[in-house]
Amino acid sequence: MQSIFTVVALAVFILLLRMFRVIPMRVLAVKERLGKFKGVLQPGFHFIVPFIDTIAYVHDSREQVIDIPKQRCITRDNVEVDVDGVVYLKVADAQKASYGITNYHGAVISLAQTTMRSEIGKMNLDDTFRERDKINDKIVLEIDKASEPWGIKFIRYEIRTIEPSANMLNTMEKQMEAERQKRADITLAQGEKQARINVSEGEKRAAINLSEGEKQKRINEAEGRSAEITLVADASAKGLKRIAQAIGKPGGGAAVKMRIVEQFLEELGDVLAHAKISVVPARIAELQAYFQGLSTLTHPSEPNKPAQPAAVAAKRTK
Repeated sequence: MQSIFTVVALAVFILLLRMFRVIPMRVLAVKERLGKFKGVLQPGFHFIVPFIDTIAYVHDSREQVIDIPKQRCITRDNVEVDVDGVVYLKVADAQKASYGITNYHGAVISLAQTTMRSEIGKMNLDDTFRERDKINDKIVLEIDKASEPWGIKFIRYEIRTIEPSANMLNTMEKQMEAERQKRADITLAQGEKQARINVSEGEKRAAINLSEGEKQKRINEAEGRSAEITLVADASAKGLKRIAQAIGKPGGGAAVKMRIVEQFLEELGDVLAHAKISVVPARIAELQAYFQGLSTLTHPSEPNKPAQPAAVAAKRTK
């Protein structure tokens, strides 16, 4: 009797366990009644009919991370690269995820690899390194569109690595080295060009400064000569004015004539001193009378004093 009671109690306990189910917060459960979809059980406490209702599928409602294995892709410029990535997704519709596809994890991996090969094949090798964000957005858009019947929502896709082959890496290193050398040569050439420009500009400015200095020097010299001529002319004018005033006074005319005779004698003495042939004026007697007259005018107190002869007889010298 006790054993029968124990069996009945155990059966009731099992029945109660099957009647009441607690769904955790991170889980979405799909309920079936007699093999047909009945509904999706949200997190919490639920009652089900034993042996009639069953929990057919359980899905994790949290965001899931799926690694996309590395695969060989060919770019538009026929370069082989190994590409892998990571996809982030979550179950948006538990019913579609249960009945729309048998294994959405495997389907997601296959679809991501196919889409990634397609997108990489549309770009050159350099573009695959520069436009990772564009490739990621394009892959997410294409996968999300194709996986809508599966009840899966793709959040983002990230390319993890893009690895060209060893030969291609060697070629790229040589290309980068050549590019760096090219930029260095260009920079050096531009520096030399700028240096020459600076030197030529300096020489140009120096020549301009020299010419300006020479110009100013000539202007100053011309102004100096002009001032000198002006001063000499003013002095000569003042001298002539004084001479004219002196001539107008008594005895002024005789003084002028005497000064002319003195200059004549000085010039005649210079000519006789430096010439190989001595020259005597032809009308020596008239000159003697002229000098005597001047002596009378200049020295009235000595009327009988004879005048000095003006020159001597001509003598030819060899």
